Formats: sequence, C-alpha cells, structure tokens
Amino acid sequence: MLVVATAGAGAATAAPRSASPEAVARAWSKALNANDNVAAAKLFAPNAHVVQPGVDGRLATRAIAIAFNASLPCAGRIVAVTVTGNRAVATFVLGERPKHHCDAPGIKAAALFVVHEGKITLWQQVAVPKAGGPIA
Repeated sequence: MLVVATAGAGAATAAPRSASPEAVARAWSKALNANDNVAAAKLFAPNAHVVQPGVDGRLATRAIAIAFNASLPCAGRIVAVTVTGNRAVATFVLGERPKHHCDAPGIKAAALFVVHEGKITLWQQVAVPKAGGPIA
C-alpha cells in the first residue's frame, strides 16, 4: 500500500524556511490531494530520503521528486499529527486522489516527516501510531 495526503483542494505553496514539521506535512498533503506533484516535490530538500515498502532511495533531482509524488495513488485526510522536535508523524485516512486510483480507501496510514529549514529531509511510511504512543 502506498501512503499519501490530507484535506483540501487547490495548489499548495512552498512552506517557509521556519515552517514547523506539522505545517510542512500539511502543505505536502494539501499539494498531493490536489494532485499538484510539482508543489509537493518543492517541499522536499535536495537528496531527501524516502522509505516505504519497495522504495528506499534518494530524491536526487527535482524530476525524481515529482515522479515519487506522482506515484502515490491515494489522497488522505490528516486525522492526527504528533510532533517531536523536527519530526512529525501524520496519520491519514486514505481516499481517492485526482487522476489516480487509491488502493486502500478508508484505511489509516501514517508517514514520518523529518524537516530541516522548512524542507522534508526524510519521508517514511510508518505504522499507524497507537493513541498516546511514542513518535517514530
């Protein structure tokens, strides 16, 4: 299963350098839900690391970052975010995304965002946290 996004349609704007990990995760999710893969890719730092089943690599170029975001089949509504320092774990309820077919609508999924200067340096699909549990 591939993970993606949160609420709202419309193009996302770049997160400011001082943006919190939660704000960056929400901006990424908004872009993905709108199928704005370019805006989503702009939120990743050069050479960001992405990890999910079947994928463990670096986004070495903007084109690869765009392709990674375009490969994610689902949108999602953020239902929880836990932040510790520069890390945020966002929990999503997956749903349909424009021009894609979601492989797990209605299922919860989670992603870890490690953010430095308003850019995602690590995006990793993680287990959905239990309420009150530790951050990944």
